Amino acid sequence: MRADARRNHDRLLAEARTVFAEHGTGASLEDVARRAGVGIGTLYRHFPNRHALMSAVFEDAVNELLFRARELLTAPDPCQALLTWLHEVVSHAAAYRGLSKALMSASSDSALSRCGTPMREAGAALLTRAQESGKVREGVQITDLLQLTHAIALAAEESPGDPALADRLLTLTLNGLKP
Repeated sequence: MRADARRNHDRLLAEARTVFAEHGTGASLEDVARRAGVGIGTLYRHFPNRHALMSAVFEDAVNELLFRARELLTAPDPCQALLTWLHEVVSHAAAYRGLSKALMSASSDSALSRCGTPMREAGAALLTRAQESGKVREGVQITDLLQLTHAIALAAEESPGDPALADRLLTLTLNGLKP
């Protein structure tokens, strides 16, 4: 990528992070481009659609969650490690209004959905370890847990007056996983 194209790309990502955090993932892409000092055509040359831009924006956060999952694989309590990671997933989703809804509705071949593959793999390793410890019942699937965490983040987003809602719902959900 040419130096000027790299600068435009980096500015678009930085501004998209800010705009999505302030106004949600449904925010105007024209606003993102304007704040980055480029035209909307430049935005679309770098990111062909909203999901591609969202995927790029969330890549750093996903990498942090993947790193965290690897750390938690050696935690002494596998069930607590899974709970900790799922709490962090909910917190990540809550940082950008609309992310959970977008992830839940993304088509399986979209850029946004593809960023979920490593998340499912990381979560599955934590879940398997918790199941092998006997603290989470067999048959629970990581895809179900991730859908539930996104639903919890969405519910919390819709209830901003109750900051403890996400923790309560996640705890309730995980209590239901015990054998």
